[in-house]
Amino acid sequence: MPKPRKKLKPIPHFRSHDEAGEFWMTHDTTEYLDWSKARRVSFPNLRPSTATISLRLPQGLLDELRTLANQRDVPYQSLLKVYLAERIAQERRPVRRRSRASA
Repeated sequence: MPKPRKKLKPIPHFRSHDEAGEFWMTHDTTEYLDWSKARRVSFPNLRPSTATISLRLPQGLLDELRTLANQRDVPYQSLLKVYLAERIAQERRPVRRRSRASA
């Protein structure tokens, strides 16, 4: 026997994003939305937000980065982001401990 559906409350109209945020921080969405009908969506064209920083690099290091980027036909800042992302991923990987048999 299926469960009886509970009656959902109407979602109020908000005057601002801040007011909406305050409301949803203090109310349970399951009282207002039927999440069993929710569908997963994809936003493939969204770009992550970026922040501008100032970074001082030795001139030789910057020259090497620009040379490598030029060889790959990519902007040097894009290449730097790739290198940083790869290094961060490497640092976040769990460290493998050697077993006593191989030591």
